[in-house]
Amino acid sequence: MSAAFGGPRGSGSKAPEKGVFPLDHFAECQKAARTYLACLEEHDQDASRCIDLSKAYLECRMQRDLMAQQDLKELGLTPVKPLGADKGPDSGNLR
Repeated sequence: MSAAFGGPRGSGSKAPEKGVFPLDHFAECQKAARTYLACLEEHDQDASRCIDLSKAYLECRMQRDLMAQQDLKELGLTPVKPLGADKGPDSGNLR
C-alpha cells in the first residue's frame, strides 16, 4: 500500500540538484526580483543591460540562504564592458 502513496517511507532525502533552490516564501528578495524584471521589460529583455540588478537579486538570495553561496563569475555574471571600451583613443578617426 505504501507504493500507492509515493513509495516506501524512510528513504533518506538527497540534496537538490544545481539550479534547484527554495522558493522565496517570505518575499525576502521580491523587491530585487521585481526591479530586475522591470529593467528587462524596459530594455526589451536585454539581460546585459540589467546585469547589476541580476547580481543584486542573486546576492540577496545567497545572503538569505535561498541558494548556495557561489561566485557570481561561476554563474556567468562577469563585468560588462561599456560600448567602445575595447577601442583605442584614435579608433574613431579616419585617416
